[in-house]
Amino acid sequence: MRRLLFATNNPGKQREIRRILDGLPFEVVFPADIGLALDPEESGRTFEENAFLKAEAFASAAPGLMVAAEDSGLVVPALGGEPGVHSARYGGTRDNEAHNAMLVEKMKGLGEGERNAYYEAVVALISETGERLAVSGRVHGEIAREPKGSGGFGYDPIFFSRELGCTFGEAPAEEKDRLSHRGKALRALRRALEALA
Repeated sequence: MRRLLFATNNPGKQREIRRILDGLPFEVVFPADIGLALDPEESGRTFEENAFLKAEAFASAAPGLMVAAEDSGLVVPALGGEPGVHSARYGGTRDNEAHNAMLVEKMKGLGEGERNAYYEAVVALISETGERLAVSGRVHGEIAREPKGSGGFGYDPIFFSRELGCTFGEAPAEEKDRLSHRGKALRALRRALEALA
């Protein structure tokens, strides 16, 4: 069975990846599974550039494996696109609660029409022979006035889905997967992998 190395150490992302890619004729492994400890610099200006930077670093370290890497984040147009590609280290920290508190504080004076936001995810795939593919997903919502729910991770407690009528932090995992940016990108990846199988 061919192996697919998915270049993320984030346990929340790993759970989503396993749920959505389950049943493919590939063995999905993560860096720790094969003894890899890399933390590539995410210096790209877009989610796609960062996804490929990560995929390339892991493909170099694990020759002969198909490699996928994902980059994603939250974009708030009223804040000039913040946190965007800096979502994971917003304000110079990797603390999710601090990120959420900072964003809620920055948006305190904004009205209903200014609270729009979207999550975007891009998955980059590099095959064993070096072929490259990128797939993406996006979901629109708004920033809640306070965090709600303990499910999901990252900005999920403050990302309110109009379709679900609750934050991603309050949503059941299956419902979040169905609508989320990463769910959409991973299902597109799944279709691409089925075509390669």
